[in-house]
Amino acid sequence: MLLPHRRLPSLVAALTLVFSAAFLAPRANAAARPPNIVFFLIDDWGWTDAASFGSKLYETPNIDRLVTQGMKFTDAYSACTVCSPTRASTMTGKYPARLHITDWIAGHNRPYAKLKIPAWTLQLPLEETTIAEALKARGYTTALFGKWHLGGEAYYPEHQGFDVNVGGCDRGQPGAYFPPYGIVNIKDERPGEFLSDRLTRDAISFMETNKDRPFFVYFPHYAVHTPLAGKPEVIEKYKKKLAAGTYTQTNPIYAALVESIDDSVGAVMQRLAELKLDDNTIIILTGDNGGLSGTVNAAGWRPGPTRNDPLRLGKGSAYEGGVRVPLVVKWPGVTRPGSVSAVPVTSVDYFPTLLEAATGAPAKGLDGESIVAALKGAPALSRDAIYWHYPHYHPGSATPYSAVREGDWKLIHFFEDDHVELYNLKNDLGEKTDLAATQAPKAAALRAKLDAWRTSVGAQLPTKNPAYDPAREWEGEGPAGGKKGGKAKKS
Repeated sequence: MLLPHRRLPSLVAALTLVFSAAFLAPRANAAARPPNIVFFLIDDWGWTDAASFGSKLYETPNIDRLVTQGMKFTDAYSACTVCSPTRASTMTGKYPARLHITDWIAGHNRPYAKLKIPAWTLQLPLEETTIAEALKARGYTTALFGKWHLGGEAYYPEHQGFDVNVGGCDRGQPGAYFPPYGIVNIKDERPGEFLSDRLTRDAISFMETNKDRPFFVYFPHYAVHTPLAGKPEVIEKYKKKLAAGTYTQTNPIYAALVESIDDSVGAVMQRLAELKLDDNTIIILTGDNGGLSGTVNAAGWRPGPTRNDPLRLGKGSAYEGGVRVPLVVKWPGVTRPGSVSAVPVTSVDYFPTLLEAATGAPAKGLDGESIVAALKGAPALSRDAIYWHYPHYHPGSATPYSAVREGDWKLIHFFEDDHVELYNLKNDLGEKTDLAATQAPKAAALRAKLDAWRTSVGAQLPTKNPAYDPAREWEGEGPAGGKKGGKAKKS
């Protein structure tokens, strides 16, 4: 069709733009595609349970390589000292105290202890919006491979925004790491296939199938939770290593289980590269609580399978060993390879971070703060404190407590006798010197801040137990009661 009223130069310019747009469209579309996301959440993975985080025993070359490619966080935290609350927090961007999911499901029952625990919630309610649902609404295909532990069958991942669910159920640990795994929704088990390898195989298959669209792979491994297991040849390797030297961490089976995680990370990274997806994939690797350093009961202390030195204690405790965890984030084009950040971050931050990464827009109405600025090198976030609330008892040594970290200061409030402990983490990472008495104004200010936060999130508090019996207070450690039920998922 002739356009006599237009001058020739204008027509040429227009055609040039059309042809240029057509030629550049694939490249522009590829650049505009939101990043894929692979989120590894390792169960009971302690702060020093990788070579690049300080372990002298555990061999983790793939995790160490990920550290060189992304950003390592030295002050990363789980939202709780046990698993289910952290998982709920990761999924929703809300503090466990606000969700009233404050213990592992179903928790411990200490009917004769000094305090009576509140009637907390035993599942992630369906009316809560998960990060999987938020990403799915923005065109992502979503999958979970591994541990869910956020309620019974009516609350499984497929009801919470996941298109694919392999292994996610109400179990907090596998029956075994070799078949039969004892996990209801893992089928077609291959003889002798280690569970970490099985989950990795399925995750890679999902990425291959969905390589042409953005995907969110939530990979909460069952490892390194008990029952401890490893491949015999790997266990033997660590036995020889331990016999030839002196190490703080000394369990060869646990070391082999850690290595199974490293194998998984390496296999996923390799396949992403082969699929040419690694330049547009965010990888997050972190833990759900501190490493299991030991348990205590009426008979005394029993050492666990790992140690978190120099941190104090581990899983199920009020101290750094219970909540400080490894964190590595690789986001090509955003994180500087081999960079290190001391910004305190916690589980509630992942939802707003991933939503911003996927959409460029900030999330609203969440407790977490996006850490995108920190990933770009910012030395701090806008908030001034992070919080914990655990109104329960745990064999890892915890009695009901709340805590706050503000800057270098950490205050812990213990409910049994209403006392507080104050530590300066910059000078005393091992929390050996309680400064509550010598720094009384600081302790009082942080206690007031913690009280205000508990009120703002509607935290449930323990109460005086009329059945308290000092002679029996250690009895009855087993599943505890809580609130069941929940509204149907909103359409």
